[in-house]
Amino acid sequence: MTVPGNGYMRASDAFSWYMERDPALRSTVVAVIWLGSVPDWDELAALIGRMSRFMPSLRQRVVEPPFRLTTPRWADDPHFDLNWHLRRVTAPAPHTRAVVLQLARLSAMDAFDRDRPLWELTLVDGIEGGGAALVLKLHHSLADGVGGMRMLAVMLDLQREPSDLGEMQSAPLGERLDLRALVAGAVGSVAGRSAYLAQRGAQMAIPALMRYARDPVGRIRGTAAMARSIYRTAAPILDTKSPIMRERAMTRHLAMMEVSLDTLKRAAMTVGGTVNDAYLAAVTGGLRRYHERHDMAIESLRVVMPISLRTESDTSWGNKITLQRLTVRAGEPDPATRMRLLHHVTETARKEPSLSVTDVIAGALNLLPASYVGGVLKHIDFLASNVPGIPVPVYLAGAKITGFFAFGPTIGAALNTTLVSYAGTCHIGINIDTAAIPDPDVLLECLRESFDEITALGTAGQVPTG
Repeated sequence: MTVPGNGYMRASDAFSWYMERDPALRSTVVAVIWLGSVPDWDELAALIGRMSRFMPSLRQRVVEPPFRLTTPRWADDPHFDLNWHLRRVTAPAPHTRAVVLQLARLSAMDAFDRDRPLWELTLVDGIEGGGAALVLKLHHSLADGVGGMRMLAVMLDLQREPSDLGEMQSAPLGERLDLRALVAGAVGSVAGRSAYLAQRGAQMAIPALMRYARDPVGRIRGTAAMARSIYRTAAPILDTKSPIMRERAMTRHLAMMEVSLDTLKRAAMTVGGTVNDAYLAAVTGGLRRYHERHDMAIESLRVVMPISLRTESDTSWGNKITLQRLTVRAGEPDPATRMRLLHHVTETARKEPSLSVTDVIAGALNLLPASYVGGVLKHIDFLASNVPGIPVPVYLAGAKITGFFAFGPTIGAALNTTLVSYAGTCHIGINIDTAAIPDPDVLLECLRESFDEITALGTAGQVPTG
């Protein structure tokens, strides 16, 4: 997917932009970074200003082309004002973390001003114990989880004393785009893409014909497999798997959980799995318990899981994921068996043939009515994301970071759970649609019980070595 910077969005990024025609499908990410003390405000503002020059998208707005001739483009905001994006407030009484989560919740539910760059950062001081928090609001088209962590890393230090960052880069000039320039740019973009596709088609045609000549039956099977994969990815679905988490609205509830990363790793190793397998097994187990609390049994649930399209050599910070729909056996009561089943399902998803044509699928969806896109996403039961974070304690503008929680968008699902690892702890942000789950405290209790069940495997089980 496109890294922002004076270019046209790829269709995959444009998909997250256009689907917001339905407010329930907003792609707003909110993160809460907990700090052990109040950071130096001037130092923080200088760091943010520097980052906005190092990463152009933080000074860019999205400009839509006339008549949808092509995808939207990133353009430098001629009226960029850092002070509009960077704010400072004091936590009201009772000065607890719950107050900060309330501020983050309101921010998550509020739409972006689409005439400005798509981010906001608020420092909240006055928290009990002398702590503070940063509430970051970011549109998903700017960065995925890995990209967001790389953006943050630009500002971090390994010691309390801030580093000397040297001379500040000059700020980019803003762009004033009139209708003629927008049309000309859009036409040029379409022509360039058409030429590229024609060239790629010619490059691929001869090898494809040769493969077909050598193995016509295999090629037919491959085409059929691709068609089935695309259908699994993009076909509309008519109902949720959950019999109770069916309603959708615009009100959200945010919650946090913490789990030891080492304990989760040990639990996963008991079945030869990964941290992601243990995490998904805990979330699905919590949802199974939640349904049982409501005297309902479930066999399976539908989940959307981000799949990274990054290569090992990719060091960029933009948005490079695609969303994959999976059906998981949430009703399996045995946690070890559930982890094994989830490992198989997620590994299969990472090999879906349609991953290679993600941008083509997104381009087609961009041309369809919002109601169709809603049908693709709105009957998802939950989303789950796992973001590798920073393995050691770090500092920001002189303040030690004590926790990092990301709250991904629900985009039509009942809830989104996002795991970010930091300094040996898994910080899990939970974003709940309260129309689907009107008793979030009950769900959170069920999730805690399920995580305890999973982590107990690593304590009591025999962990393979070697």
